[in-house]
Amino acid sequence: MTNSNVTPPDVAECVDPAVEAAAAAARSAGVAIREIAEVTDLDAVGRLYDGIWRRRDAGAPITTELLRAFAKTGNYVVGAFDGTALVGACVGFFSAPADGAMHSHIAGVSETARRRHIGFALKLHQRAWALRRGVSTIGWTFDPLVARNAWFNVVKLGAGPVEYLPNFYGGMRDGINGSDDSDRLLVHWELAAPEVAAACAGHSRPSDAVAEQARGAVLALGVSALGTPVPGSLDALTSLVAVPSDIEAIRSAEPGLAKEWRVAMREALGGLMAGGARITGFDRAGWYVVCRDTTRPLGEGGAG
Repeated sequence: MTNSNVTPPDVAECVDPAVEAAAAAARSAGVAIREIAEVTDLDAVGRLYDGIWRRRDAGAPITTELLRAFAKTGNYVVGAFDGTALVGACVGFFSAPADGAMHSHIAGVSETARRRHIGFALKLHQRAWALRRGVSTIGWTFDPLVARNAWFNVVKLGAGPVEYLPNFYGGMRDGINGSDDSDRLLVHWELAAPEVAAACAGHSRPSDAVAEQARGAVLALGVSALGTPVPGSLDALTSLVAVPSDIEAIRSAEPGLAKEWRVAMREALGGLMAGGARITGFDRAGWYVVCRDTTRPLGEGGAG
């Protein structure tokens, strides 16, 4: 989210720096990122996603036919290639208002290529691609219980959460979500915002939960020594909402505890956002920073 006191630069002014940042990220990750439209490549995207999500009796999360239609109609369908091997892919489509915004529907990286920052390279490519077409905002959803995704989206990319969506996709029944409800956070990535440009250049601003507490932040959701959620107060000006360190492992080993976390997160984070509070940052130790003061810019008070 942008600071209301700062006027963001024109979208056109951001194109060249965005293209340069995307190229640098791809080089650093050791991949070539390009648009794809041929059926053989689109089939490979489906197989990649199927291997990541491991959906039960439902096939790949997106079909080759739909990918083909997206690519033909000028939407965003790209792959990240290590030589000839497809190791990552991202798919998005234009959304209302027409041509001014995009929804990034699905992105994934092969397990064999993790920790190379390929996901970051894909998002920077998507930002540059969108800016070249006059798009100012990209939206997408992520599971608020997945700490690494919260860090990546809110801090690494500088995207701003705008809405809590309970059970958004219904029952997904895959290897990542299990039998859990599919609550999601909707984020908007304001592509020309100064904080987004800074994050894409490697100058992200993580929050510091300890410092926030010293300034008066109150626990809206904590975590016990046993790893269970501990509800707190939802009345503070600044609140901290805990995230389990590895919800996917909890879903596999203790599905009942995973459901406890889902309900607790929905009541705490969902309740705060429904009441007008917004997420202003994330501490990698596993804390959302949520503020009722809407004049406070995203990331304020975090470490440099």
